Amino acid sequence: MLNVGILEILFDPTFVATLIAAIFAFATIVTLGMPYANRDGLGARLKAVSLRREELRAKHLAQLNAKRGALRSTPVGYMKSTLDRFKLGNLLESEDTREKLARAGYRGQGPVVTFMFFRFVMPFVVFAVALFYLFVVAHFSWTTMMKVTVSVGLALLGFYLPDLFLNNTIARRQQSIMRAFPDALDLLLICVESGMSVEAAFQRVAAEIGTQSSELAEEFGLTTAELSYLPERRQAFENLAARCGHQGVKAVATALNQAERYGTPMGQALRVAAQENREMRMVEAEKKAASLPAKLTVPMIVFFLPCLFVVILGPAIMKIMHMSH
Repeated sequence: MLNVGILEILFDPTFVATLIAAIFAFATIVTLGMPYANRDGLGARLKAVSLRREELRAKHLAQLNAKRGALRSTPVGYMKSTLDRFKLGNLLESEDTREKLARAGYRGQGPVVTFMFFRFVMPFVVFAVALFYLFVVAHFSWTTMMKVTVSVGLALLGFYLPDLFLNNTIARRQQSIMRAFPDALDLLLICVESGMSVEAAFQRVAAEIGTQSSELAEEFGLTTAELSYLPERRQAFENLAARCGHQGVKAVATALNQAERYGTPMGQALRVAAQENREMRMVEAEKKAASLPAKLTVPMIVFFLPCLFVVILGPAIMKIMHMSH
């Protein structure tokens, strides 16, 4: 009898709705609280950059000794063993997976394996949740075939959930980087014109810009490491542009490569690039401001105009009703 009562409580629609509301409320609190908990993430990011520098140093020494070695250790665990068991590594990895992960700030073989594992697992998870909801929780007047079809469609949608999460992470990271990039270029220009080398200038700016954008500080620190250990400096600037994935950063990387190649003053190239990026940021702000009236049209029609009509016409309607009585 006790088991029957527990099952009735678990499958009660009111209890399920309350549980879902509690989960969403907890997720909202966690989402709003995460930025305050992660304010001190610059130290961890700079530590990751230093580890990346040591890895680049180890790779450079391995190349000098003519030994083939991996930059990072191959991740082991149930995720990689699952992918190896079903031989899904090449099937689930697309051409731009590693590039997207690098743009999102996830470098190394471990994030690649994790991303492919969730690509493999999420359709089954979404399919099971959809079946449980349609057959147990909800009481729709659908046939069994319709419920299974809807579950299969949601399972196909679950395959793209990791890509959606990755694209959102890339967008937030690019927004943080580009918000501080023109100021970082001004600081870089000041350092270069004061006589500092490019490596020292990137390292100095990475230390100063961290309070405004820890992501940009991480990228500049990584560029400093690559400038020190990669055989070609051009490759370091191209890697910076590829990781940031923004046209402004690509233009700056091209200008720096041309200044290195043709011997033109790097300060002049940085000054022009800083002005262009500042104008680009202003154009983006103006574009958002110009699109604001169109975006506010529907909320005004739905929310403001009915209230305005009630306030204006309410007393007149009440007076007419009073006179009719």
